[in-house]
Amino acid sequence: MKQHRYRITVEHVQDPGGNPVTRAPLVFDTGNHDDIFAIVERMRGRGDFDPDTATSFAVGLKLFSEVLLENRDHPLFAEFQPHFKQFMKQLKKGPAQLGDPAADPETP
Repeated sequence: MKQHRYRITVEHVQDPGGNPVTRAPLVFDTGNHDDIFAIVERMRGRGDFDPDTATSFAVGLKLFSEVLLENRDHPLFAEFQPHFKQFMKQLKKGPAQLGDPAADPETP
Protein backbone atom coordinates (compact mmCIF):
# COMPACT_ATOMS: atom_id res chain seq x y z
CA MET A 1 0.00 0.00 0.00
CA LYS A 2 1.35 3.44 -0.93
CA GLN A 3 1.73 5.66 2.09
CA HIS A 4 2.57 9.18 3.13
CA ARG A 5 5.66 9.09 5.36
CA TYR A 6 5.86 11.02 8.62
CA ARG A 7 8.38 11.69 11.34
CA ILE A 8 6.64 11.96 14.69
CA THR A 9 8.29 13.79 17.60
CA VAL A 10 6.89 13.79 21.13
CA GLU A 11 8.56 16.02 23.71
CA HIS A 12 7.73 15.78 27.40
CA VAL A 13 7.94 19.43 28.45
CA GLN A 14 6.22 19.53 31.85
CA ASP A 15 5.06 17.10 34.54
CA PRO A 16 1.62 17.35 36.24
CA GLY A 17 3.11 19.58 38.94
CA GLY A 18 4.23 22.16 36.35
CA ASN A 19 7.90 21.22 36.60
CA PRO A 20 9.96 21.13 33.41
CA VAL A 21 11.03 17.69 32.23
CA THR A 22 14.39 16.99 30.65
CA ARG A 23 14.06 13.78 28.74
CA ALA A 24 15.06 12.90 25.21
CA PRO A 25 12.12 13.21 22.83
CA LEU A 26 10.49 10.18 21.25
CA VAL A 27 11.14 10.32 17.53
CA PHE A 28 9.94 7.71 15.05
CA ASP A 29 9.03 7.40 11.40
CA THR A 30 5.73 5.92 10.31
CA GLY A 31 3.43 5.74 7.33
CA ASN A 32 -0.24 6.42 6.78
CA HIS A 33 -2.51 5.97 3.80
CA ASP A 34 -4.09 9.37 4.52
CA ASP A 35 -2.65 12.88 4.50
CA ILE A 36 -2.63 13.51 8.25
CA PHE A 37 -2.29 17.27 7.76
CA ALA A 38 -5.52 17.31 5.74
CA ILE A 39 -7.28 15.22 8.40
CA VAL A 40 -6.12 17.64 11.11
CA GLU A 41 -7.50 20.60 9.16
CA ARG A 42 -10.85 18.83 8.73
CA MET A 43 -11.03 18.01 12.45
CA ARG A 44 -10.19 21.61 13.37
CA GLY A 45 -12.88 22.83 10.98
CA ARG A 46 -15.59 20.64 12.49
CA GLY A 47 -15.68 22.70 15.67
CA ASP A 48 -15.97 19.70 18.01
CA PHE A 49 -12.85 20.69 19.97
CA ASP A 50 -10.38 23.53 20.41
CA PRO A 51 -7.54 23.44 17.81
CA ASP A 52 -4.97 21.67 20.03
CA THR A 53 -7.48 19.01 21.11
CA ALA A 54 -8.65 18.50 17.52
CA THR A 55 -5.02 18.08 16.42
CA SER A 56 -4.24 15.63 19.22
CA PHE A 57 -7.38 13.63 18.46
CA ALA A 58 -6.78 13.52 14.70
CA VAL A 59 -3.09 12.57 14.92
CA GLY A 60 -3.70 9.95 17.61
CA LEU A 61 -6.64 8.47 15.74
CA LYS A 62 -4.75 8.29 12.44
CA LEU A 63 -1.69 6.67 14.04
CA PHE A 64 -3.86 4.14 15.87
CA SER A 65 -6.12 3.39 12.91
CA GLU A 66 -3.16 2.69 10.62
CA VAL A 67 -1.79 0.13 13.10
CA LEU A 68 -5.27 -1.40 13.30
CA LEU A 69 -5.59 -1.49 9.51
CA GLU A 70 -2.16 -3.03 8.98
CA ASN A 71 -2.79 -5.63 11.70
CA ARG A 72 -6.49 -6.28 11.19
CA ASP A 73 -6.05 -10.04 11.73
CA HIS A 74 -4.23 -9.64 15.04
CA PRO A 75 -6.25 -11.24 17.86
CA LEU A 76 -5.80 -8.14 20.02
CA PHE A 77 -8.17 -6.23 17.73
CA ALA A 78 -10.79 -8.95 17.12
CA GLU A 79 -13.46 -7.70 19.53
CA PHE A 80 -12.68 -4.03 19.00
CA GLN A 81 -12.79 -3.94 15.18
CA PRO A 82 -16.60 -3.76 14.73
CA HIS A 83 -16.88 -0.97 17.30
CA PHE A 84 -14.10 1.00 15.65
CA LYS A 85 -15.78 0.68 12.24
CA GLN A 86 -19.03 2.02 13.72
CA PHE A 87 -17.17 4.87 15.42
CA MET A 88 -15.49 5.85 12.14
CA LYS A 89 -18.84 5.83 10.31
CA GLN A 90 -20.28 8.15 12.97
CA LEU A 91 -17.22 10.41 12.84
CA LYS A 92 -17.41 10.72 9.06
CA LYS A 93 -21.05 11.86 9.25
CA GLY A 94 -19.85 15.20 10.57
CA PRO A 95 -19.97 17.08 13.85
CA ALA A 96 -22.58 15.99 16.34
CA GLN A 97 -25.20 18.60 17.10
CA LEU A 98 -26.48 19.39 20.59
CA GLY A 99 -29.84 17.74 21.07
CA ASP A 100 -28.90 14.96 18.64
CA PRO A 101 -29.53 11.63 20.44
CA ALA A 102 -26.27 10.29 18.96
CA ALA A 103 -24.39 13.17 20.61
CA ASP A 104 -26.02 12.85 24.03
CA PRO A 105 -24.80 9.86 26.07
CA GLU A 106 -27.68 10.41 28.53
CA THR A 107 -30.31 9.82 25.83
CA PRO A 108 -31.59 6.22 25.94
